[in-house]
Amino acid sequence: MFVQLYRGNYNTVKKSGVGKAILHQEQMLQSVGVPTSHKWSAETDIVHINTVLPDAVFHALRAKIAKKHVVYYGHSTMDDFKHSFKGSTLFAPLFKSWITFCYNLGDVILTPTEYSQKILESYPIKKPIYAISNGIDTEFFAPHHTRREAFRQTYQLTKDDKVVISVGHWIERKGVLDFINLARAMPHTKFIWFGHTNLNLVPKHIATAIANAPENLHFAGYVEKEALRDAYCGADVFAFMSYEETEGIVVLEALACQIDTVVRDIGVYDGWLCDGETVYKAKNNNDFQERVSSLLERTCPSLKIQGHAVAKARTLDSMGEKLLHIYQTEGFSASSNKAPALAHA
Repeated sequence: MFVQLYRGNYNTVKKSGVGKAILHQEQMLQSVGVPTSHKWSAETDIVHINTVLPDAVFHALRAKIAKKHVVYYGHSTMDDFKHSFKGSTLFAPLFKSWITFCYNLGDVILTPTEYSQKILESYPIKKPIYAISNGIDTEFFAPHHTRREAFRQTYQLTKDDKVVISVGHWIERKGVLDFINLARAMPHTKFIWFGHTNLNLVPKHIATAIANAPENLHFAGYVEKEALRDAYCGADVFAFMSYEETEGIVVLEALACQIDTVVRDIGVYDGWLCDGETVYKAKNNNDFQERVSSLLERTCPSLKIQGHAVAKARTLDSMGEKLLHIYQTEGFSASSNKAPALAHA
């Protein structure tokens, strides 16, 4: 069995969850002894497609013509396309039609959670859809006291400073406006947002809000994973205020680094993140402020250890085993000469 991880236009998604997912797939397959390559080869049995950009569609078609198995990753839905870039909400129905076409090019569709699986199953997709986590490298994302010290030194924080962080693009869906308001409501707490988006791509009110953010909020921009790991280990609370996700790799990164985490109470976390048991959930800005404040003031229990167990259950090794099992279930093997005709009930 030989897998090509198609990386056309990789630089476009490199700094996103999709870019991380591609790297995770490579590590997953390596952990179970499946050879991978980024290049097309006559030896290729399976082709992974991770984006819905035109080049990826052409590559999927090429693979089908060559009778290769196509695994299409369903990282996006119409719902998480809304409230992102300029015009995204207006064009969301068209985007739904486009991704439906793209995903139907796969012999099988993989998506990170049962939540996103149910969404995609409501679309006119005629192929099997499996839920499999994007996984997390728990050897890399792990707590260590030196990382806390490095983070605080980099951002000139004292050991007594209370610090709340978040990660993502500067888009409304990710909750950047809510994070700004949370910082404004808690002026004695330090807030840092990691991630960056070209402000020409977002609506004007987002750019205006960022320009007028309170002094206790720092936009650190995009940082490499080592620096982000330091931040997870060095901050006090990770507040992820996103309104829609298909999983949220950054949530797994945070949990793996044992930082107390507060997420919005949305459907994607149902069944695997439990309020008051592994994370705290918030329905609105007032809830976020109450839960973050309680964690900072230590008036509610820390859930670091319980949250860490969630990440440990989604290691890249264990997800590699699950991915290999899906291959075997669908009859993907080097001995096949043609991708099977699969139907979705």
